[in-house]
Amino acid sequence: MTGQIEPGQGDALAPTETAFALLVTSVLDYGIFMLDPGGHVSSWNAGAERIKGYSAADITGKHFSVFYPAEDIAARKPHLELETAIADGRLEDEGWRIRKDGSRFWANVVITPLFDETGELRGFGKVTRDMTERRAAEQELTEHRRLFAHMVQAQELERRRIAWDVHDDSIQAMVAVGMRLQLLADRAGEPHARELARLDEFVREAVGRLRSLTFRLHPPGIDRHGLVESLSQHLNDVVAGDWNLEPSLEHDLVAEPAPETAITIFRIVQEALLNVRKHAQARTVRVGVTTVDRGLLVRVADDGNGHPAVAHKLHAHFGLMEMRERAETAGGWWTLRSEPGTGTTVEFWVPDLPTAVVDEPLPGAPAGGLLGSRATPQGPL
Repeated sequence: MTGQIEPGQGDALAPTETAFALLVTSVLDYGIFMLDPGGHVSSWNAGAERIKGYSAADITGKHFSVFYPAEDIAARKPHLELETAIADGRLEDEGWRIRKDGSRFWANVVITPLFDETGELRGFGKVTRDMTERRAAEQELTEHRRLFAHMVQAQELERRRIAWDVHDDSIQAMVAVGMRLQLLADRAGEPHARELARLDEFVREAVGRLRSLTFRLHPPGIDRHGLVESLSQHLNDVVAGDWNLEPSLEHDLVAEPAPETAITIFRIVQEALLNVRKHAQARTVRVGVTTVDRGLLVRVADDGNGHPAVAHKLHAHFGLMEMRERAETAGGWWTLRSEPGTGTTVEFWVPDLPTAVVDEPLPGAPAGGLLGSRATPQGPL
């Protein structure tokens, strides 16, 4: 929308207009000033002086191109911005600008052409914000997330390598030992057969623990069958089997997420479930995965002793920080809600570009089983 200058500008201002003029001239966080039709400064507020370093006496009458770096002036950017503002009714831009002392700052600029009631251009209104600190913070956050993403990728590669090494070397060797012990037990008489059988049992238990370890390091189902099977196996084997919690899983996925998305979701859910085991004193935990806004919305909810203080420990609890970092690094978001008597809910969303559409239903148990229904979870879990 273009501004319009009302007739009678020389008349005395009404009280509301006086208050508005006082606001414009006094505000410090925004540089608010006017240009004449040729681009020369005709008014100047305290915010513009604070941001750009010029007093009203210094700058009034000068062309606003003095705020632009030499390369922008050579490219005629100031003139092109005025032309664009007239053509489009408004222009917004971010870029480097120059203070009076020659230093640069990153500015957000809005230019609005001002026309009178006859349609004649009377000038431009210009609002400038100093975004230098915000831009630096955004760049620092971007670099932090880039480094975190590299760390996560390296961590996953190392976990996969260790899992394969344990599976291909240690487990296979111990399986061979177990088979040899069984053979010796069949040939040996008492009391040696009984002792050999006990040793074979110990080897079997060790193999089981190693297989559980390799799954936690890198769930093989993600590579072979996808996210849902990996979550289901983790809930069955670890949450229900080792932790004696009652888990359930609901999903409405018709397409497997990309491998990177799947492992991000699995790791966040894995950490959330570990927190349930350590802190919640819960009996049940429910996991829901649904497709929302070209991504996946995931909830992990327990019926434990929720406490609102948990939500304020994000900077002190590494597990909570890691969950949030994983989600945000993937381009999504992460939240936690915890109230006494209602348990704790971890909810997060990550974007996804599906790699394949599933023709058959994804693996799931019948109604009443661990997986429950395939319906989208409605409301908070």
